[in-house]
Amino acid sequence: MNLPGLIVPPLTPFTADLKVDEPTLGRQIDYVVTTCNAAMVVAAGVEAQEYHFLSFEDRKRLIRRTIEFVDGRAPVAVGISHPNFKTAIELAHFAEGMGAKAVQLLAPLRPFGGAPSDRDLVAYFEAVARETRLPIVLYLNAGPGADVSVPATIELSKIEGVRYIKESSRDLARVSRLIVEIDHAGHARYFTTMQMLLATLELGGSGATMPPPAAELANKIVKAFCAGDTREAARMQRQFALFPAKWMHRGLTPTMKAAMKLLGRPVGDIHPPFQGLTAAEIEDLRAYLATTDLAPAQ
Repeated sequence: MNLPGLIVPPLTPFTADLKVDEPTLGRQIDYVVTTCNAAMVVAAGVEAQEYHFLSFEDRKRLIRRTIEFVDGRAPVAVGISHPNFKTAIELAHFAEGMGAKAVQLLAPLRPFGGAPSDRDLVAYFEAVARETRLPIVLYLNAGPGADVSVPATIELSKIEGVRYIKESSRDLARVSRLIVEIDHAGHARYFTTMQMLLATLELGGSGATMPPPAAELANKIVKAFCAGDTREAARMQRQFALFPAKWMHRGLTPTMKAAMKLLGRPVGDIHPPFQGLTAAEIEDLRAYLATTDLAPAQ
């Protein structure tokens, strides 16, 4: 991976009959690899990718096609998240056979209810790590997954096989400590999210994870920072103060899909029965995007 950099999960486009729209997916992955300059692409690994709506076989097909569309231009991390560690291991073996370079695994809630203990989480990740030769991207996202404490995160980072961590808290005190105790300590590479990108880079973290088109803007921030132009990096980072926050009451996926359409890179609507932005919100988003460094498709 070229670091600091971005781990990018492409959005999942659906056809009218709710199958994966593979031609549209292929075009989007070209954009993710070239314009967003993804250091790693995620196949069916985060909630924004709506993989939960797919059957197990369709999820595997989405993984296969993503790897084929990337075509070796960037490493691919395959999402293997599942409360049943046996299913996660099955997907990890599938990823190995498909030529993936890593697997991404959400820190799970307990399948029988309640928050897992630190001991539960360590046992879960050790069980998966023993069964795959691929490095693991530990995915921390409280809500769909467990709310993992700082000490537990540090302990998980020391498991052999856990090489990368994606963290979604947006808590500067937490992020700064974990960058020092995990990334600087040499246990794993630490990635945050769009609102924390510049702070992460300044603290010596490895980058961030986000879907397109936010990843296009993030790539410009990374380039400016690496070129030593911190003023320009900060100017662009401020664009994340409102995008996507102003529309996040609708959710990240609806906001990103609406933005992609407005920028001339349509990837369809969110999976029903869930609703996207209202007409007024779309016009508001259109006006804001025109003030950003996101470039409309040519």
